Amino acid sequence: MMRQKVLETSRSLRELDRMREQPALRFSPTAWAKLLYLRDLGETEVGGFGISAADDPLYVEDIELVRQICTGVSVAFDDQAVADFFDRQVDLGRRPEQFARTWVHTHPGNSPEPSMVDEDTFARVFGRTDWALMFILARRGQSYCRLRFNVGPGGDLDLPVRVDYARPFAASNHAAWQDEYLAAVEVAETPLFDRLPPQPGAAAALEPRDDDLFSAWGHSFLDDQPEFFHEREFPHAF
Repeated sequence: MMRQKVLETSRSLRELDRMREQPALRFSPTAWAKLLYLRDLGETEVGGFGISAADDPLYVEDIELVRQICTGVSVAFDDQAVADFFDRQVDLGRRPEQFARTWVHTHPGNSPEPSMVDEDTFARVFGRTDWALMFILARRGQSYCRLRFNVGPGGDLDLPVRVDYARPFAASNHAAWQDEYLAAVEVAETPLFDRLPPQPGAAAALEPRDDDLFSAWGHSFLDDQPEFFHEREFPHAF
């Protein structure tokens, strides 16, 4: 009887260790509060980059926006704004895996599931990075998170998401967050997808979400900046 209890306790401890080792995307309370605030400021999608801790790429300390045009079903980043954002991050001493790997955006509806265009954007823009992460937050708090590896055999891993209170964090700053939103987000009068020329053979069921996201810098700025895909080529010493 005693041996059985010892074995059960041992199994429970091993299971607890496995749970502790399971990777998860973690947000600081401040970053999470900011993302919720930005999501609810308007009725459109909002996109940005997660800023990760230097010692833990899966711990998001902040969310930063760049200039973008948004609708309820699309978001388009300004290519020059992305270039300027990258330059600022480099000047702050951050490595690419801290600011150019975690793509964050919101869905104004209740579903966080990535659309076909989300998937195409993720593959097209982040397909040459060693790893990348797509995170989507829907209106009622549902979320979707997937980590993709593009080295070796490659692969995808769905990650749980949680708020991590274990580290120090700053207080909320609604005034500053609102200023950042107003400076970065332009709401389009018509969906960006509606302005695109019709594509022959396009499936009628294709959801027009994020079609223009990264369309400019995804094929120009980043193509000319391979250091953002391969840290070993990064021109700054850290």
